[in-house]
Amino acid sequence: MPLLNTHIQLQLDNFMLESDDALELKGITAVFGPSGAGKTTFLRILAGLEKNASGSLSYADEVWQNTQKNIFLPPHKRRIGFVFQDGRLFTHLTVEKNLYYSYKRAKKSLHKRNHIDFSKIVESLELRTLLSRFPDSLSGGEKQRVAIGRALLQNPQLLLMDEPLSALDRARKVEIIPYIEHTTKHFQIPILYVTHNIEEVARLANEIILISSGRIKATGTTENILERVDLRHLTDQLDEGAILQVTVDSTSEGITNLLIGKETLKVPAINLKPKTKVQLLIRAKEVAIATQPPHHLSIRNILNANILNIDISDKVFAELTLNVSGQSLRSRVTLNAVKELGLKKDQHVYALIKSVIFEGRILS
Repeated sequence: MPLLNTHIQLQLDNFMLESDDALELKGITAVFGPSGAGKTTFLRILAGLEKNASGSLSYADEVWQNTQKNIFLPPHKRRIGFVFQDGRLFTHLTVEKNLYYSYKRAKKSLHKRNHIDFSKIVESLELRTLLSRFPDSLSGGEKQRVAIGRALLQNPQLLLMDEPLSALDRARKVEIIPYIEHTTKHFQIPILYVTHNIEEVARLANEIILISSGRIKATGTTENILERVDLRHLTDQLDEGAILQVTVDSTSEGITNLLIGKETLKVPAINLKPKTKVQLLIRAKEVAIATQPPHHLSIRNILNANILNIDISDKVFAELTLNVSGQSLRSRVTLNAVKELGLKKDQHVYALIKSVIFEGRILS
């Protein structure tokens, strides 16, 4: 697994970014945190776009920067692909020429690199029908597909994506997400993905780098970081929640069935093939509890669960940690409900989740 070693600092007016970390990168790692935390600045330093940064920086076996040794590799020598929020395509060039621009630059230094297959990238991102068009005639999703293709044609060993979906509406986000997932899996290239959108993190990322006030505060799996109570103020979680690993089963009559072990979760139809694995964020406030099998309810999701823990540190609410088919689920209920229902550790209960809460969320 490639190691990103960062021992750097950068002063920007009243803001200081410092990182003294060794980060293992695999799959999609979300760079996440509050607005103004330094997420984009961190990516710009990695890309070599902040020449005033000092210290040392290396990835895998390549040294990108070492101030003491007067080493500073310019952006085009760092084997990095950068996908910006706005795509930044050349508007006076066709899609094909935009792609060839990166392709030709990368070929000049292929003596130490793997061969770049132009056609393979065009086909994998379904760009063939767009090649003769100009950027101004493309939708937002199409522009970002071209931007990803252009970044891949630089033959990178690392992809940086700076809020690539933030300018897109939900339909375009749903369109582009599978391409981002396909990119890291098919080409085996790690992605550092900056976003402020918790749904994107839950849907795409397997790891999180949590940044606040110019410092890396925590790293770890998406599930662990988003479930940590001590990080709640940094992850923009209004309450606790949990990431569930689910598998697409079937879709009919506008409903998709997702499997959690032997349990089934029903959500509004999503455009994913059966057996596709998906990460799903469910907030604690979205989960109700019943001690008996409920009947005559509009709620479609009734999951068998066992109570692992009851946190009653709050004056009004209790936070329940549940075991659902070996995965953790959170529920937030009133202390009065805990008392009246007689809830206790190791008790078997039913977790109730409305299908409607998933409406509008980025699931596919």
